[in-house]
Amino acid sequence: MKFAWDTKSPSGFKLDLVASLTGSAWTMLVQLACVPLYIRFLGIEAYGLVGFYLMLQAMLQVLDLGLSPTMNREMARYSVQPERADETRDLVRTLEVGYWLIGIVVGVTLVAASPWIATHWIKASTIPARSITRALTLMGVLAAFQWPVSFYQGGLMGLHKQVLFNALRIIASTVSNGGAVLVLWLVSPTIQAFFLWLVVTNAVFVVLWTTFLWKSLPFATRATRFDFGLLRNIGRFAAGMSGITAFSLILGQADKVILSRVLSLKVFGYYIVGGLFGAGLVMIVSSLFNIVYPRFSTLVAQGDEQELIRLYHGATQLMAVFILPSASVLALFSADILQLWTRNSEVARNAGPIATVLVIGSAVNGLMNLPYALQLAYGWTSIGLRITISLTIVVVPALWFMATRYGPVGAALVFLGTQAINMLIGVPLTHQRLLRHEMTRWLLQDIGPPLIVSVLVVGLARVLITGQMSPLTTLATLVAILLSAVAAAAFLAPQIRGPLLTKVSSMLVG
Repeated sequence: MKFAWDTKSPSGFKLDLVASLTGSAWTMLVQLACVPLYIRFLGIEAYGLVGFYLMLQAMLQVLDLGLSPTMNREMARYSVQPERADETRDLVRTLEVGYWLIGIVVGVTLVAASPWIATHWIKASTIPARSITRALTLMGVLAAFQWPVSFYQGGLMGLHKQVLFNALRIIASTVSNGGAVLVLWLVSPTIQAFFLWLVVTNAVFVVLWTTFLWKSLPFATRATRFDFGLLRNIGRFAAGMSGITAFSLILGQADKVILSRVLSLKVFGYYIVGGLFGAGLVMIVSSLFNIVYPRFSTLVAQGDEQELIRLYHGATQLMAVFILPSASVLALFSADILQLWTRNSEVARNAGPIATVLVIGSAVNGLMNLPYALQLAYGWTSIGLRITISLTIVVVPALWFMATRYGPVGAALVFLGTQAINMLIGVPLTHQRLLRHEMTRWLLQDIGPPLIVSVLVVGLARVLITGQMSPLTTLATLVAILLSAVAAAAFLAPQIRGPLLTKVSSMLVG
């Protein structure tokens, strides 16, 4: 079976796609399985501290300075230039040193600030300030170990080592999350024990990520060295990426920062649970982005625009088939899924409306990822920087107003509006400069048909299903609805429909 979006790569697009989807699916399933257990052992208020750390970790990516996506892009470009093996290794060593220094500064700063954050920022009703301070101190140590991971992951993805990357990802997710559940169950059901386990496991896995990246690099003819001069070659792209990352994080995390200040820790926990719906989509989006972006960069370096256009539309259709049916089911059946997942009616009732809005916003954001990957492959960072700066000026005061006036649902609506505006502006501007004349095809062929049929199939099911069902029946029904919507969306995606029909026909004949 040859897919229309196949392109040449060291591992093969289909193998990388399967590896990436497997890694994302496993990571998502492990997290989804563990969250109800975390809430059971810790309580919703203590789980709010877990959500606070996730928000903090995301916000700290502003200090990445664009190095992770730069690492991905440069490794992809070097992968088709084997004669530059010495320079490749020098660049990794140079960026690695800077990344570790930043990680150490981040960790020390968080540890020092933990008493102030515990007493002046977080609003807890049942957890003592001393326990919160200890948890925040462990968060600082954890951040120092987690910080370099995205750098090494970016390098492996740029080198097209998707199978290796996802194998490590699966192991790390299983050990970290599954082990945390066992610690809470068998050792101590406290937030300090939870973060202590994560510190230990992440210290081990950062060593593994480091080792495998260096073993994946091409052999050099001389000793690897720190070369500050190499930064000049990537400085402009890295600076642009740093700005985009900074303002994108403000747009994506400002809701959590503001809500963690104005809401109780318990209500903030509901918002974090609702946001996990969107996080599930993000994992699907990132799995495809991680294999497509390096290929875009490679094709741009080779000057093969026709192959780039073919891959771009095929990948966009694949993205639409993956996320639009899933988003429709998650949005329209949010309360049912939360009840099935957490077995907690209070959580389902309070987090359901939040989840519906956030998952729609995450779906819109997902559809923008491949145009964004196209921008990065060409090194065009100014458009993303200008859009994110403009949106930030409007969004931060809007979030404060909506969060204080309408609570978590108000903040979720601002997130959705931001993603919609970003798409309406960013995608047309991208196609005015890159892959010109492809905008109509992107909208009417790649996105439009899967969107319409997904909403129709899932919406009809939502109207027809009104009564209460047993958990098993609910699960079977939701799976059937999702598969029906995926099949309908795939049938309306031209570059997917043809290969699928050919495969089905051959199976029937066989």
